[in-house]
Amino acid sequence: MSTPTYFRHGLRRMAGRDAAEAHRAATPLELLFDLTFVAAFGVAGNQLASAIAHGDIAAGVGGFCFAMVAIVWAWINYSWFASAFDTDDWLFRVLTMVQMAGVVVLAIALPQVFASLERGQQIANEVMVAGYVVMRVAVIAQWWRAAHGNPKYRSVAKTYAMVIGIAQVGWVVLIFLPLDPFGFLIGALVVSTIDWASPIIAETKGFRHGGGATPWHPHHIAERYALLAIIALGETVFGTLVAAQAVTDAEGWSVSSIAVIGLGIVMAFALWWVYFMVPSAPILAVRRSKALVWGYGHIVLFAAIAAVGAGLHVIGYVYDEHYHVSTLTAISSIAIPVLAFMVTLYLLHAWLVSEFPKNSPLQISVIALPVVAIIGAALGWPLWACLLIVVSSPILIVLSYELGAWRALEAQLVRVLGSERVVVG
Repeated sequence: MSTPTYFRHGLRRMAGRDAAEAHRAATPLELLFDLTFVAAFGVAGNQLASAIAHGDIAAGVGGFCFAMVAIVWAWINYSWFASAFDTDDWLFRVLTMVQMAGVVVLAIALPQVFASLERGQQIANEVMVAGYVVMRVAVIAQWWRAAHGNPKYRSVAKTYAMVIGIAQVGWVVLIFLPLDPFGFLIGALVVSTIDWASPIIAETKGFRHGGGATPWHPHHIAERYALLAIIALGETVFGTLVAAQAVTDAEGWSVSSIAVIGLGIVMAFALWWVYFMVPSAPILAVRRSKALVWGYGHIVLFAAIAAVGAGLHVIGYVYDEHYHVSTLTAISSIAIPVLAFMVTLYLLHAWLVSEFPKNSPLQISVIALPVVAIIGAALGWPLWACLLIVVSSPILIVLSYELGAWRALEAQLVRVLGSERVVVG
């Protein structure tokens, strides 16, 4: 009796997946891969919260933004490649493990990077860059496999490998340059621009040589992004837990502690609800040209979600006698990323359907509520009241759609998808 092919993971040619494959879903390997990003988001968020608590806000925000862009960009590259070429053979699995190791190394190095930024010294980026390069070298190996797997994608795959390789050389060079924070920022922007340009350069070259774009699967990609959004939302739950522990240690079970726990959970749930309001997958299936901006925009979205968790963590420092964190600082650390999340999501939804929502004036007014919370905190309003105002922003968006605005959204989706009827609500 022969062994079923399901249990065999011998090398397979990377010919490209079927972009219209039925029932395409995230694999167990992809879910395992995502677990390393749970840890990376957690470390980055903790470092941001700690920097804010110590008054090193600029260094903390700068380090957090740099770390999140590196982390999310590595995830994006893996996910889009896997959507197009995942063979699930042993080499694909091993190279995925290598990338997971790189994420862990990068996460381990984050405290050193934040510390050097806070001191204004030469950036201690050696270990972090090493972890990032390890991830990217594994990606290059995968692209070379794809280049030799199917002549149709040879040009686009080789271009990906070459551009990513050039960027990694740039990152290695930065390790050996004695750069202060500003110098490192300039160098990192130059190298990152090369790295970020790889999809644009490669996909364009693929079209010119008759190969076309890589065969990524719209429903698979939408699910992968949704899963990482949920992982990032886990940071809001963690931040709520840390803050609640600090408040209860300081005051016991009080109105403040109950409000922090309740509003923290409501925050996570409301952001989740708003994120899933527009079904991205069917739109990407009929408008594949929308994918590039949609994919890049999620870098800001994921960073904002993780920053909300860090902001909730900062609330705990308000009640810790060893720190001097004001209500204004704590509320700002939550309100600003919530505002960034809401604005980014609003723009991405409009981008997908090529039209702003019919209730744009109402949405813009509601999105601005985090600004009101910051003003209230500056005027001395209670922390719980300011937090309630911030949470009200996504809640009111949800209520507006559930109470009738969904009809306008449905009309937009029907127009995009043609004769298919998609009901939202």
